[in-house]
Amino acid sequence: MPYASTLLIIDDCAADRKIYRRFLQKDPHQSYQILEADSAGDALSLCQETRCDVILLDFCLPDMSGLDFLDRLRRQKLEISIPVIMLTGRGDEEVAVQAMKRGVQDYLVKQHVKPDVLQLAVRNAIKQSWLQTQLNKTQERQRLIAAMLLRIRQSLDLEQILHTAVVEVQQLLKCDRVMVCQLFPEIGVKTVACSGEYLETTYNTNSGIAPPDQLITGGFLSHSGWLQTSTWHKQKSNSLIFPSVTAKVYEAELSDRCLNSLEAFYSETNLVVPITLSNNGESTSKPWGFLIADEFSLKREWQSDELEILHEVSVQLAIAIQQAELLAQTQAALQKEKQLNTFKSQIVATISHEYRTPLASILAAASTLKQHGELLEECKKQKFLQIIEQKARHMSKLMDDMLVVNQFELDKAKFKPILLDLLPFFSALIEEQQEIASDRHELIFNCTGNYKGFWGDRGLLRLIFTNLMSNAIKYSPNGGKVEFHLIGKESQIIFYVQDWGIGIPIEDQENLFQPFSRGSNVDTISGTGLGLAIAKACVELHGGSIALESQIGLGTKVIVSLPKRHNQGSS
Repeated sequence: MPYASTLLIIDDCAADRKIYRRFLQKDPHQSYQILEADSAGDALSLCQETRCDVILLDFCLPDMSGLDFLDRLRRQKLEISIPVIMLTGRGDEEVAVQAMKRGVQDYLVKQHVKPDVLQLAVRNAIKQSWLQTQLNKTQERQRLIAAMLLRIRQSLDLEQILHTAVVEVQQLLKCDRVMVCQLFPEIGVKTVACSGEYLETTYNTNSGIAPPDQLITGGFLSHSGWLQTSTWHKQKSNSLIFPSVTAKVYEAELSDRCLNSLEAFYSETNLVVPITLSNNGESTSKPWGFLIADEFSLKREWQSDELEILHEVSVQLAIAIQQAELLAQTQAALQKEKQLNTFKSQIVATISHEYRTPLASILAAASTLKQHGELLEECKKQKFLQIIEQKARHMSKLMDDMLVVNQFELDKAKFKPILLDLLPFFSALIEEQQEIASDRHELIFNCTGNYKGFWGDRGLLRLIFTNLMSNAIKYSPNGGKVEFHLIGKESQIIFYVQDWGIGIPIEDQENLFQPFSRGSNVDTISGTGLGLAIAKACVELHGGSIALESQIGLGTKVIVSLPKRHNQGSS
């Protein structure tokens, strides 16, 4: 049975109304709910109370003319314009023209009205009105979409773009909630923007939707009543068909873990479209996430044009996301370039400063040996040679540090782990440091726990140790103990270097792991401020952490924690 249209007959002649009713009830293509009024006043009241799909209007009414009725009807400012068919007792071309100017859909002469003529006129009026309504709705939505997309594209800040999108889409679709969820193929789905209130129950681990910044991973997430996970289908081992109102809207290669996580975002009340980014102009696209409209307060029948709106927004959102990401990458590259330029300037300044003193000492010692070598006692010759050796070592260490830091700054440092036996490894390093240190320093090595099964990069681990130990020795100018403790645990190793030297002021400690940063109390002790920065970079490549404890005049303790096996490859 076709949808019953509401039709209002306005005519003061009961016999005519009866005829029109009988004609229309015989229409095989359309059914009607028919209302009647014998005056314009009653008809206007009915139009206020009931939504009519079409009006049959007699031109001559007892309280006003049909044309006056049309004017009064338009002044009521009804939400939807009602199509009107004018009926007259005789054909009058002037009346017909005036009626058409006032928006009448058709004009019929009563004595010429036959069942098929009236039925066709009414059906055409309803159809034209429906088409006009759809056109008006489409134009209004296009206007709102254009205004919304303009607001989305006004920002290049990704967080602001996503927030604007969900707010605008929720207002346009008039739904309970709109979300943008970012896809991490190997991990899960993360809600990165949401407009509308979360139900309190959706925050727990069994809920269907995660709050912003919460990551859903693994498991079959379900929420009784509105999640329908049975509507999901898997193809092969890791393909996903994501169904929506009229057809599947997304197909992507995803991990099983991610598929399970995505199931939490689908229900019969959700409207979901993908956000896909173009892949450098190639035909394939890169899945980024989903734009989701949700109606959880009632079961909503989503319309195809609403799906089209959401899809159009997702396309524009993908463009805005790519532009924001490109801007972020450009800004990051510019910042990196700025940092590298600053770093190069610091290298030049440091080398010119740090090389001048040892070079002067080397030149002085070499000149003395050359001019007076035959007259010098053997012990003084050895002293001058020792000066040359020490200063040359210092310059070589300075150059090595510069090269290492430059590698880290350019992200060229590699992490190549192997299985290491830490006891002989650190024992050999302690012996090397003892040979370099003065007789006033006593190096102590202690080890406890299970330090077996450690995978690390031999070169990076050596850099960590030598920089921490050389700092401890250097900043203990009066000599004394320097301790190295190795502690083995089940899944990590911890080692720390402890000295009882000059210590570091509290206000300087925060920046000491930055290149070229030194304590304000170092006085004439030479150094570049690169040791701790190098150690920190090496520790981070191992996936570990480094911390420092120090007090002025009481010494410094640097603690390093490293996992026994880190999954990171080369960086």
